[in-house]
Formats: sequence, C-alpha cells, structure tokens
Amino acid sequence: MPQITGTIVFIDDVQQVSATFKKRVFAVKTDEQYPQSLGLEVVQDKTDLLDNFNEGDKVEVHINLRGREWTSPQGETKYFNTLQAWQIIKQAAPAAHHTTPPAPAPAATADFDEQEDDLPF
Repeated sequence: MPQITGTIVFIDDVQQVSATFKKRVFAVKTDEQYPQSLGLEVVQDKTDLLDNFNEGDKVEVHINLRGREWTSPQGETKYFNTLQAWQIIKQAAPAAHHTTPPAPAPAATADFDEQEDDLPF
C-alpha cells in the first residue's frame, strides 16, 4: 500500500456530505528534496483518526488511491482522483543531538613531600 511521510499543514472539520456519508479533509507537506503539499481525506468512521493530530505533527499516512469517472449532463466525461487515508501514524520527534564535551584532564598535582629535592641548601 502506498504511504506518505510528512508534516500535517491543515486539518478541516468533518463534513456531512449526505445522510450516510461523511468525510474530513487534511493536507500533508512531504519531506522530500522537492516537498509536495498533498490534499488527503478520511471517510466515514476514519474521520475520528484526525482527532488525535494537530497541524505541525510529523506523520506517516497509509493511503488508498481512489478514482472515479463522471459524465456530465452534457455528455462530457471527467475523471477524479482521491488520496484516501486509512491509517495515520505519528512520527516520534527526532532526538536532539547533544554533544558532551570531553571531561577535562585531571589537574597535575604535586606532592612536595615525596618529590626529590635537588636544591643544595
């Protein structure tokens, strides 16, 4: 199954399209060299999935590609595509890289009682 990894940039409210169909639209900006802003949707009972997410969250979204053909009353045929999410997984924030400076070398200590005395007096 296809998946998208990126950052949520938009979450819309649930839309009750008909008495038996509801959907919720959201957008993810991909984490690529040339990022893409992709509009996705969740439908029916999956609309609740987005309740646990916020704009700015890093996510992995598993999708189904949906397509349909529609013919207008004038006989013109059009095609529509939808990216329909069925699973959304929050990605862990990257751990901050802390570099610990090396411990200082122990200071040289002089024990004068044990040192050899070269002085003539």
